[in-house]
Amino acid sequence: MELERNMEEPDFWEDTEKAQRSTAELKGLKSAVEGYRALEQQYEDIETLLEMGYEENDESLIPEIRQELTEFSTKLESLRIATLLRGEYDKDNAILTLHAGAGGTESCDWTSMLYRMYTRWAEQKGFTCEVLDYLDGDEAGIKSVTVQVNGENAFGYLKSEKGVHRLVRISPFNAAGKRQTSFASCDVMPDIEEDLDIEIDEGDLRIDTYRSSGAGGQHINKTSSAIRITHIPTNIVVQCQNERSQFQNKDKAMQMLKAKLYLLKQQENAEKLSDIRGDVKEIGWGNQIRSYVMQPYTMVKDHRTNEETGNVGAVLDGALDSFISAYLKWSSLKE
Repeated sequence: MELERNMEEPDFWEDTEKAQRSTAELKGLKSAVEGYRALEQQYEDIETLLEMGYEENDESLIPEIRQELTEFSTKLESLRIATLLRGEYDKDNAILTLHAGAGGTESCDWTSMLYRMYTRWAEQKGFTCEVLDYLDGDEAGIKSVTVQVNGENAFGYLKSEKGVHRLVRISPFNAAGKRQTSFASCDVMPDIEEDLDIEIDEGDLRIDTYRSSGAGGQHINKTSSAIRITHIPTNIVVQCQNERSQFQNKDKAMQMLKAKLYLLKQQENAEKLSDIRGDVKEIGWGNQIRSYVMQPYTMVKDHRTNEETGNVGAVLDGALDSFISAYLKWSSLKE
């Protein structure tokens, strides 16, 4: 009975949420300390192997030492990157939205390729993905998709991806086999879970319902449960269709809208605004942050940091860490 009475008090749930956040922070700190100690131990093991190799003149240890050094370097780089995640929202989950831009069916296909790239990257990190909204292309690919990436520092890593992404390749949709340029935009925001003190005038909202699309459950395409909310003064649009009911979708969409408005409110000028939300630009020529070229040569190049690689296939399979690392270093130098 005492527990039931406590649960009816607003402070009970507030204290519970605070306790959950504290537990998560403690878990993160514990994980960081354990990671450092494991790295320290691996360094000592490598030193021991080197000493054994020299003393016994044993060349058979060379492959093992090389493998250990490679693993050590990778883990050290990950730890170093984590030290650059100092933003207020870096530790939060991320909500990533992709939109097809100039290029029609080509861009819808490119958007589906980017969606695959980010979900592959998330899987490799041990993160989970939850599709919040999905709109198929008219002929192929994806017109737009919103996915929540759940994992420690997800927003801190993925904030590097905000902007326009450009693809150059031989078109699979063009019988003449001509080279085609396609564009897609990526927007990333933190999933701010706490109740934000943001007042929203109902008169400033346009709320539309529509039928859900894409994979997601038996209710998909049977009821108009999906929600689109437009905040008219700022023209911010948020959408959600993955929940089981229209009310749940509206709650999630309102949470996303509040988070976006909160970020806007925190900024004193347009320059600070672009640091968090990313510049809002036309999805087309001249605005890309990164180019992925598959013909006549292979190259992925980030135009902000000049980080590049010739292994386009690996990048499209989720090998984004070098670009994320370069962005975080570049961004830290701007602060």
